[in-house]
Amino acid sequence: MKTFSWRYLVYADGSFSRMSNIDGSLDDYTDVDLAHMDAMRSRGAEDEREKPARRPCSRCGGDLVLHWHGPWGTGVWMELCPACDADRPVARAFIRWHRDPDRDPAILQELFEDWETETMHAEGWSRAAEPKAPPAPPVHPRLVPRGEG
Repeated sequence: MKTFSWRYLVYADGSFSRMSNIDGSLDDYTDVDLAHMDAMRSRGAEDEREKPARRPCSRCGGDLVLHWHGPWGTGVWMELCPACDADRPVARAFIRWHRDPDRDPAILQELFEDWETETMHAEGWSRAAEPKAPPAPPVHPRLVPRGEG
């Protein structure tokens, strides 16, 4: 069974990219390596100049901190707006983290996942519980070492 997680790369302005880390494939890469790979994924430095201004909030028209696709298959686009989301605890924490020049990149993964959970809950979705491990098979009496059975 393959394991799946994310690696996050945080830029100085608080923006970030997220890359799939299947079976720990990116564990040995430094943030510098990841930044290089992320730059190679884009079409080059010219694209940075062509990027439109931040997308406006669909609720109030203000500037979004983040516009992100929801979990695959949901069709939800998540928005993080300082004006509209200030009353949501995780969203508020994410906005503070984004604005803090001394932000700790190590907390981004948990913060992002908590924000995703909070946002998707507001859209009527809930995160499924982690599946329980199957029970261990019973031990056959003849396979128990002597003195234990």
